[in-house]
Amino acid sequence: MKVLFDTSVLVAAIVEPHPLHTSAFRWLTRARAKEFDMVIAGHTLAELYAVLTTLPIHPKITPGIAGHLIRSDVEALAKTVSLSPSEYSAVVRRMVDLGLSGGVIYDAIVVKAANKSEADHVLTFNIDDFKRVWPEGVDRLIAP
Repeated sequence: MKVLFDTSVLVAAIVEPHPLHTSAFRWLTRARAKEFDMVIAGHTLAELYAVLTTLPIHPKITPGIAGHLIRSDVEALAKTVSLSPSEYSAVVRRMVDLGLSGGVIYDAIVVKAANKSEADHVLTFNIDDFKRVWPEGVDRLIAP
């Protein structure tokens, strides 16, 4: 089984004071135990870094610590799926067809990576946003 992790789950799993840490961390633990194949979208690496280094927590997560956390808790466990230029264009066309605007396009990028990797599930805390960009994939969405 392949499970693609959304940034929302990775942030919660990595940041212990996060209110959803316990449920997200269980999934990261399962990935470490090789209960399933962990997958991420290439975009997720950048988004995760941006979120970790700007979280309003003390002590702050420095760029060096964020890099270490990403390498050890994500890159060491997950297969990263990158999109081609034509796949990015297809995501934009999909957003146009759905009449959606704004940051929800980043969820659509994750969906494209999930389909490309043939992930069985997308693990996210943003189920409603994903339903908007992937109505045909609702049965593959799970929240920790």
